[in-house]
Amino acid sequence: MSSSRDIVVAFDLYGTLLSTDSIAKKLSEHFGQDKATIIATAWRKYQLEYTWRLNSMSKSSNRKPKVGNMADADVDQFEPFSKITHRSLKNALSESRVSLEEEDQNELMKAYDSLSTFPDVKPALTALASVPGITAAVFSNGTQSMVSNSVNHSPDLAPHANTFQQIIVVEECKKFKPAPEVYEMLAQKMGKSKEKMTEMWLVSGNPFDIVGAKSAGMQAAWVDRAGNGWQDELLGGDEGRPTAIVKSLGEVVDAVKKHADRLQHS
Repeated sequence: MSSSRDIVVAFDLYGTLLSTDSIAKKLSEHFGQDKATIIATAWRKYQLEYTWRLNSMSKSSNRKPKVGNMADADVDQFEPFSKITHRSLKNALSESRVSLEEEDQNELMKAYDSLSTFPDVKPALTALASVPGITAAVFSNGTQSMVSNSVNHSPDLAPHANTFQQIIVVEECKKFKPAPEVYEMLAQKMGKSKEKMTEMWLVSGNPFDIVGAKSAGMQAAWVDRAGNGWQDELLGGDEGRPTAIVKSLGEVVDAVKKHADRLQHS
């Protein structure tokens, strides 16, 4: 658990540390590069869409109790991210009017454990390991098995596994990002009270994750590798925008420090 004086910096995994685009290389062995790119993009799209749909279908505190023989409204709709990932692959394949044998699908699922990192990840994590006062963690929708395999055994991330104090996944609260419960669980796991969530940072390349973290009370650094600028308009004002926008992971530590300095002198 982190020290109460430390700034917690939680890194999203898929789309932030690991590039899901690299799965297209594996798909190209079956369909060629152009078709593989289309399938990989659809696979990621449905993977996220499925998590959001399950969040929407889950119980909430203000849901009315069941009436008569209506289906039980108190049952959470939750599936492990591994199942969601496999099912979204099937959706992507069907959409492209192609198919794969189950054995080949399983090989693609295994490839998710060894996705390539973005080029800026290695130098950023190397530098972060020697920065005092910052406690780093991985925070992901993935299952404990998926994320642990990626962090501890993939060729790109394994050399930096000790940089992360904890690997935290959403399975325990049976919700997916950007549900507020998952960010509150992150705070609890990292030894921060709900009132201290402003001392925590999420680093993500996914705008929905950034908005979710900000809405829950965290600071958030959006990794804008493409340089397109912030475009998400779901929420207005500061709550709907990242605390900082960085072009690479190497800028995260400076962004966190500058924000802390501004608060100290304000």
